[in-house]
Amino acid sequence: SPRGPAAESLPGAKASWDFGIGAGFYLDATEAPWATHWRMESWIVGELLPGLVQQLGLDEKRLGIFGHSMGGHGALTLALRHPGRFRSLSALAPICAPSECPWGIKAFGGYLGADPAPWLAHDASALMQSQTAAPYPDGILVDQGMADTFLAAGQLLPDRLEAACRAVGQPLQLRRHPDYDHGYYFIQSMMADHLAHHARLLAPTQGN
Repeated sequence: SPRGPAAESLPGAKASWDFGIGAGFYLDATEAPWATHWRMESWIVGELLPGLVQQLGLDEKRLGIFGHSMGGHGALTLALRHPGRFRSLSALAPICAPSECPWGIKAFGGYLGADPAPWLAHDASALMQSQTAAPYPDGILVDQGMADTFLAAGQLLPDRLEAACRAVGQPLQLRRHPDYDHGYYFIQSMMADHLAHHARLLAPTQGN
């Protein structure tokens, strides 16, 4: 989320851990006072990635994206909102249907306004449901710990993403892991598989 005096001094920016500087939700806010600084989608897609490509000599045709929790939401939504920008996609315990969960309703209401219609443009399950063909025919990898308290609280809703993928024929490997929670041991335990997933899909192919 945005940092620095201008963003952090806004009323309510530090009031809660799941909003403001604690949770930007990887979107461009449209509501005051957030619209000026909360432009995370534009920053990532329009500034950060082009800067990395230029400075590090990355192949912009072979980029992948993945993240955890709200970052998993960001990975899913940015990948679906920018077709062709990323070749590979995965997520760890992502927020899959933010327009239906308390975290997302709070954030979207603040950043995008009270009308829920625009929220769907930043909801991974709704975005997937709107596809006319599988956007990632080589598959999406998602891991979810079944002892995750946020899963039990109805914040993550992976079943919604699973149903949306099934409806449009999008291959999805949704792995459910008993006894794992939302924390760093879960991330550490799954990281190698995600790196392998992206390495396989980002490997150079003949002529590309």
